[in-house]
Amino acid sequence: MLRRFPLAFVLLALTLPLHAQRSDTSLSEGEIEQLRESAYFPSDRILVFIKLLDARNKAIQDLFAHPRKPGREQDTHDLLEQFTNIADELNDNLDDYGPHHRDIRKVLPKLLDATERWSSNLKQPPENTAYDLSRKLALEAIRDIREEATHLIEDQKAWFAAHPPDKEAPNTPAREVPR
Repeated sequence: MLRRFPLAFVLLALTLPLHAQRSDTSLSEGEIEQLRESAYFPSDRILVFIKLLDARNKAIQDLFAHPRKPGREQDTHDLLEQFTNIADELNDNLDDYGPHHRDIRKVLPKLLDATERWSSNLKQPPENTAYDLSRKLALEAIRDIREEATHLIEDQKAWFAAHPPDKEAPNTPAREVPR
C-alpha cells in the first residue's frame, strides 16, 4: 500500500501539466502575441479582434469560392468554431470595457460594420448538417457582439458627454468610477 502512494503521486503530478498544456487552437501564437501587445489599448485590441475574425471569415469564403475539396465541411465546421471562440472572447472584452469606461467610441462603428459583414457572409454557405450548428453559434456570437456594441455606443456617448477625457493625455485610459 505504501509503495502505491508514491506511484499515484507521481502519476498525478505528471497528468496536471499535460492537462494544462491542452489549449484552444483558435488562435496561432502570432495572433496571441498581437492580442497581448494590444492589451493596454482597448481600441487597438478591438481592431485586432476584427482582423482575426475577418481572417476566419475570409477562410470560410475561400472554401466555397473554389471547387469542392474533400473535408470542406469539416474545415468549415472548424473555422466556424474558431470564429465563435474568438467572437466570444471579443464579447468578453467588450463586457469589461463598458463598466470601466474605456474610450472605444471611434472603433465601435467599425465593429458594427464588421458584424453586418460577418453575418451576411456566414449565411452564404449552403446548409449542411456538418456545420449548421456551428454556424448558428457563430451567428449568435455575432448578434451578441452587435447588441453589446450598440449598447456601448449609447453608454459611451452619455458617459463621455458628462465626463470629457483630458485633452493633455489622449492615450491614457479613461477614469474609472469609484464604486
